[in-house]
Amino acid sequence: MGVTDPRARIAAMVSEATGGDVSAVDVLDGGSLTALGVDSLGLLRLVDALELEYGVEVELTAPGQRVDTVDDLVAIVAQG
Repeated sequence: MGVTDPRARIAAMVSEATGGDVSAVDVLDGGSLTALGVDSLGLLRLVDALELEYGVEVELTAPGQRVDTVDDLVAIVAQG
């Protein structure tokens, strides 16, 4: 693995969750994951991966918890 920066690791996880359809570079550029092409299945895969790797609970519909950008995901991991 070798990636220690959480932002870079999560961007790589987004790419993995989409089967490479969304590149980690595009994710790191910011913006909405949905706009980048992360569909509902990719998002579910990503949530599972985040929960397993970081031991956090990611609620897609929790009030006040955004999961639409890499920075949103980094914040969730940091709180965990």
